Amino acid sequence: MKKNIANSLLIACCLLVMASCKTRKQVLVTRKADSAAKVNNDLASKLAAIRASQVNFTTFAGKAKTKLSINNNSNDVTLNLRIARDKRIWVSITAVLGIEAARAVITPDSIMIINRLQSVYIKKPFSYIYTYASKQVNYKTLESLLIGNAVPELVNENAAIEHADGNTTLSGTLNDLVYKLILGPDNKVTQTKLDNEQQAQSLQVTNNAFIQATNRVLPSQIDIASVVKDKKIQVNLHYTKADFEVEQNYPFSIPDGYEPGK
Repeated sequence: MKKNIANSLLIACCLLVMASCKTRKQVLVTRKADSAAKVNNDLASKLAAIRASQVNFTTFAGKAKTKLSINNNSNDVTLNLRIARDKRIWVSITAVLGIEAARAVITPDSIMIINRLQSVYIKKPFSYIYTYASKQVNYKTLESLLIGNAVPELVNENAAIEHADGNTTLSGTLNDLVYKLILGPDNKVTQTKLDNEQQAQSLQVTNNAFIQATNRVLPSQIDIASVVKDKKIQVNLHYTKADFEVEQNYPFSIPDGYEPGK
């Protein structure tokens, strides 16, 4: 755990998708077809229906039991997440006995990480994320994945569209990135796949167990598999708590005596 916690934190921030309800009992949602989805088969109309079905929010906070696996080295942790839309993503990872192991803040321009187990910190531009993810990933991509929304760039007029068994598949290419987006009959994202063969990078995010939280339908169970050259990352999340539109704080300060990490 000590050796990999900084990388685990960054990967969790960059790759996970999430949402759930508060600590009260979770209620699974029976997902129904959106009325517009039944009659709109033309691409422009379908894209508009998909965009209208995505979760709209200002702030989000959640907590999840999480398994992080890097090259088959697994750790069970608790992930706490807070998002101020379009501004920052704050993440705290706690390990055994609720002791915080690491903390991070991601903004559209930068990434900052505190590794408490090794007393080091990292301050990097946002491009540091490309060590673990495709260069097509941007801050908005991360926010979308964390809330279970469709990545905006994938819902575009150049996408090929297919309908089968009530599901919709959008597929295409963005520069060197090959993508596939699968949505259920309610236009909620079931799976996101991104591949860049030239860079030996791939990412697959699968959303399961949709629930309702604060009048929003979201996935509470998420499986993420990422490969970047020789790095293989698996993230499995089960969310136990979530809140929207509650004022949040995002504390982050580097303790005295901490050394800069790589």
